[in-house]
Amino acid sequence: MKIAIATKDFSKVSGHAGQARQWLLYDLTEHRSSQLLPAPQFIELNKEQILHSFEDKEPHPLDGVDIVVAASAGDGFIRHMKLRGTEVLLTGEEDPTMAISRILAGEALPDTRFDITTTLCKVRDLFSRH
Repeated sequence: MKIAIATKDFSKVSGHAGQARQWLLYDLTEHRSSQLLPAPQFIELNKEQILHSFEDKEPHPLDGVDIVVAASAGDGFIRHMKLRGTEVLLTGEEDPTMAISRILAGEALPDTRFDITTTLCKVRDLFSRH
C-alpha cells in the first residue's frame, strides 16, 4: 500500500490537497506492523503536476497511491482521485507521522478543522471538469 500526505514544508499535514505541491509518500508494500515506519519519499510537484489541474494524460509522481491524506479537499478533487483509484482521507491531525500511525493501527483520524478554502472549493467544484 502507498499513502501520500499533502504537506506544508514537508512537516505538517496541509489543507487544499488539490493545490499541494509538497507530498510525503510512504511505500508500505513491504512494511510489517512490528517494524518502524519506513522513511517517506519527499515529492515536490511542479506547477503542471498540481493535482487540481493535472489532466491525467501522462505519468504523475503520485501514480499508484492507494490513499491520500490531507486537512481539506474539495469534492472535485475527491472525485478526481477516486477515478485514479485513490481514496482521500481528511483529518485535523497536523503531524504526518501520527496520521500514518493511526491509519496503520486502524484508528479513526481526528476530524478536520474549519478551513475557508474548502468552502470556496465546494463552490468552485460546482463548475469543475471533475
